[in-house]
Amino acid sequence: MLQEARAIEKITEFIGEEFETIVELILAMKGRVVVTGVGKSAIVANKIVATMNSTGTPALFMHAADAIHGDLGMIQPDDVVICISKSGNTEEIKVLVPLIKRTGAKLIGLVSNVNSFLGKRSEYILNATIDGEADPNNLAPTTSTTVHLALGDALAVSLLQAKGFTSEDFARYHPGGSLGKQLYLTVDDIYPKNELPIVRESDLVKSTILVISKKRLGAAAVVNDAGHLTGIFTDGDLRRMLEKHSTFDNLTVGEVMTKSPKTIKKGEYAIRALNVMREFDINQLIVEDDGQVAGFIHISDLINEGIV
Repeated sequence: MLQEARAIEKITEFIGEEFETIVELILAMKGRVVVTGVGKSAIVANKIVATMNSTGTPALFMHAADAIHGDLGMIQPDDVVICISKSGNTEEIKVLVPLIKRTGAKLIGLVSNVNSFLGKRSEYILNATIDGEADPNNLAPTTSTTVHLALGDALAVSLLQAKGFTSEDFARYHPGGSLGKQLYLTVDDIYPKNELPIVRESDLVKSTILVISKKRLGAAAVVNDAGHLTGIFTDGDLRRMLEKHSTFDNLTVGEVMTKSPKTIKKGEYAIRALNVMREFDINQLIVEDDGQVAGFIHISDLINEGIV
């Protein structure tokens, strides 16, 4: 593990003007990035393609062996091809490289041997030179594939930053699952489904307990006569009140509420609500709109949405 970590650190020395040129080349391309390789390099290529597609750079995977049996047709003159290989001298690569160059597409070699067939014939190089593999026999692709992945990630992230790719853009490519929901789901999508327990400061604790029980959110927002939020009364406040008061027949909720409750504004992302709940170890938040109570969001809502 440490050997692979050191290898990644070392290749930062190769990130320079040529890397910048490659980023600019891909940014200016009219086609797509086609990533190819064979064996473990093909697996790495698939991952790089997935990362690029998810971050706004159109990309395709082409297996190096399949390319010479028809798949080469996916490459167009406006494309940029990234060919991944540790040695740069495999038979598939030697056959494939001249064919790629005939298409008119630009060729980038992501290679661990810059003096190889691939290294010398590529127009641009992503230098993935390593001292050796992590296995004792220096044979199994370990350090090399890790470095190739890291370079692919570095390229994808650089393109992302250069394009000003935002979390909102990311959400458009990840609309499904918990990841997508973290990026697009807002509290406005949730709180209207909940009850709205609101009481006034002058209301008795007895009646407030009934409101909390009926609305089933474990809390009630407390407002003043003008309707502005002044506090919250929760199950926890009820327990603390019972410890301090032997009777509460005439006790108003304004006397025992928690003042300055934690709130979240309308339109905020639901993941922000979750972070606030975690930070303050609470189960519900009042959704606020210019000092007015708009609704409640409960931790169970976020669990049900699958973002916890």
